[in-house]
Amino acid sequence: MAKRARKAAEPEDPLCCCEFVNHEGERTHMAACFCDCEHLDQACDRWLKGEAQKEGALSQVVAVVQDRLRVPWLYGARQVDLSVIPPLVLLPVLLRLAALHLFLGVLVMIGLPVLVLWYYYATHRRKGRSLFFLSLALFSLGYMYYLFLTEVVPRGDVGLLQLCTVTIGVVFTLFFLALTKRDPGYLKPHPADTQNSVIDHGGPPELACAPRNGVSPAVQLYARSSESAKSNWCHTCRVVQPPRAGHCRICGFCVRRLDHHCVWINSCVGQANHRCFLLTILLFLLTSVYGISLVLRSVCPKQNTLFALLYCPGVYTQYSTALCFTCSWYCSIVTGGLLHLLVVQFFNVSYNVTEREARLALRQKQGRRHLWGLIVDTGTYSRGFLGNWTEFLTMSSSTDGPSLSLTDLV
Repeated sequence: MAKRARKAAEPEDPLCCCEFVNHEGERTHMAACFCDCEHLDQACDRWLKGEAQKEGALSQVVAVVQDRLRVPWLYGARQVDLSVIPPLVLLPVLLRLAALHLFLGVLVMIGLPVLVLWYYYATHRRKGRSLFFLSLALFSLGYMYYLFLTEVVPRGDVGLLQLCTVTIGVVFTLFFLALTKRDPGYLKPHPADTQNSVIDHGGPPELACAPRNGVSPAVQLYARSSESAKSNWCHTCRVVQPPRAGHCRICGFCVRRLDHHCVWINSCVGQANHRCFLLTILLFLLTSVYGISLVLRSVCPKQNTLFALLYCPGVYTQYSTALCFTCSWYCSIVTGGLLHLLVVQFFNVSYNVTEREARLALRQKQGRRHLWGLIVDTGTYSRGFLGNWTEFLTMSSSTDGPSLSLTDLV
């Protein structure tokens, strides 16, 4: 296929909503997304001829497809991550398939969590970022609310006050999720760190101090400070980590009081957003439990709400009621997983330990486990139940706080 001539992107020439600069630095248009597909043509030719693909050929095809998969946007088309698409397709298809029969519903409700967990461990081993889980979380919330409006509300069993309560819950959940997605407390490099002499090549200072046991106090002080700086020095971010800070290998940044990297928000949970993270989970759980109860009262009016999930006769006689019942099961599984996360976080805050510190303590056999592993007590920062929660609720959420410099330790 003949190549189409394209001009290089010029900084002073603004892009229209359908233009973009590809990975080769060339300016192109969304209408030309099927042009110049050499890698795809070669892969198809080899596949039709029964020949083995060249090493890295499939990776090149995926890279080209991902680079050209874009949506129109102001000042240039925006690239769409391929990991966003599967949840948008799989979730509606699987839920509507599960509503056809009880046996299919059981298979989907078992297979879907297994598929998500498999993908989580596959991406976790590579330490790579993926928008799959954030896309699944947002689309699940939006799709459940859409089905609630189109399938449950028209049945006439949900009042205006109940509808407003669910809507407010969804809005506040999304609002605090947006706050959680902000800066979790990234550490910024100190200007003095780039010219520091302790880590790179410096030696002990020459001070006029009387030696003690053959070693002067200045040299002893320098040795202790140097070891402290080296142990807390992050070579990737070029910052000195304060106590309880950590480097996230997925995000690639150091975070103050790093708790863990949450794939469901595609961001770290640290000092600046930990409270918003817990509040988001709590709001979602309250909204989800209330929404599930309203759905079960509508599709299983003769059954007790607590037992309607386990036994609801005649629910599969109509496709609409079966779909609502299936979505209630899906929401219950998600709610159960988030409830477990909230309980773990509650105990961590109560014992003043982060998830990262708990894993390190168990790995080094320095922590004590209670309640089948739900509680990991390190005893390092604990000040008692009230003191730990007071510290958590009053800790600074500002991301512009002073970061330690190596010169502060030496």
